[in-house]
Amino acid sequence: MKTKFAALVAAGVLISVGPAKAEDIKVGLLLPYSSVYASLGKDIEAGFRLALEHFGGDLGGNTVSIVKEDTEVKPPVGLAKAKKLVLQDKVDLMVGVVSSGVLGAIRDFVHGSKTPLIVANAGNNHMTGAKCSPYLIRVSFSNGQINRPMGPWLAKEGIKKVYVMAPDYAAGHQMIEAFRSGFEKAGGQIVGETFTPFRKTKDFAPYLTAAKATNPDAIYVFYAGGEAIGFVKQYASFGLKSSIPLYGAGFLTSPLYVHVQGEAADGVTVALHYVPTIDTPENKRFQADFMKQQGRIGSEFAVQGYDAGRMVVEAIKASGGDKAKFKDALSKVSFTGPRGPLKIDPATNNVVQNIYIYENKMQDGKIVQMIKGVSENVQDAVNGCSM
Repeated sequence: MKTKFAALVAAGVLISVGPAKAEDIKVGLLLPYSSVYASLGKDIEAGFRLALEHFGGDLGGNTVSIVKEDTEVKPPVGLAKAKKLVLQDKVDLMVGVVSSGVLGAIRDFVHGSKTPLIVANAGNNHMTGAKCSPYLIRVSFSNGQINRPMGPWLAKEGIKKVYVMAPDYAAGHQMIEAFRSGFEKAGGQIVGETFTPFRKTKDFAPYLTAAKATNPDAIYVFYAGGEAIGFVKQYASFGLKSSIPLYGAGFLTSPLYVHVQGEAADGVTVALHYVPTIDTPENKRFQADFMKQQGRIGSEFAVQGYDAGRMVVEAIKASGGDKAKFKDALSKVSFTGPRGPLKIDPATNNVVQNIYIYENKMQDGKIVQMIKGVSENVQDAVNGCSM
């Protein structure tokens, strides 16, 4: 029986025994399955399906079906695929969107079509700020939310002068600005900054030379994916690691690729909404079953998909499958998951969650991410949002 159930989940359909009259909740997974963020999209989907398996065993006869579309990390393609999911496939909601550019491109269509979108990654502050919508619910993070706690924390650690770096696009500027604001309010000084060409920078040496010349107490950065791997490795090989500590947003050393960075990541301290070493039953269950299915540690991206999947399940249970009530129930869902307590702020539809500050430490030949501090229930300001 268990094997049959698992097979149904893998096929994208979850079936429960229940009343003869039931609803099929159709979910459109709008994710990158190709291009630079393909691994993130696959992790989000894997987490989403695991949540259906964990929590969807009793939906009162209702079912969940899945339709997948590839955004290709291209805003025009993302918009076309969103329209297909809603107008042709008749999905009841969409889940996903990794790129903030894609999210920006589809926002007006989501709002106008009144089709809920659970954002499982894209962190653009404006999407739960001035461009918020009652149909846009973010279960991942905002760019500001990740970085704000690190400014005061670094100041308390005795770091007074910091050089900042990030790629030159919206997320890079938003993340650095959030850190800067908190750090300066706590008495710190930004001694210089560099925004490198996004997805074009392979050699960080000239930028690291400029950073070193300002004689900072530390360097704080946001990089993700391939850029993060290259930056961390070059930081170590350039010789800065031994003299200037490196801090940043946690995507710098994501569990998805920190094993590739290896010893170069040792000692790097970052902030993120999820750490694989969180010592709770919910996280241990998630990690054990994700490892069993995927053969690797679950990343923050997998957890975002997992929590999005649970949000869908809990909303179905709360609404009894009634599709109108289901849409209203989505933003009212709250639970404790792998990352800790999670709820949606009714003023912005952005997630309220813990932010963990942790250090990457090499132990027994592998990187272990050790928690050094927690900022609990981090919540964004309204930032121009009007529901």
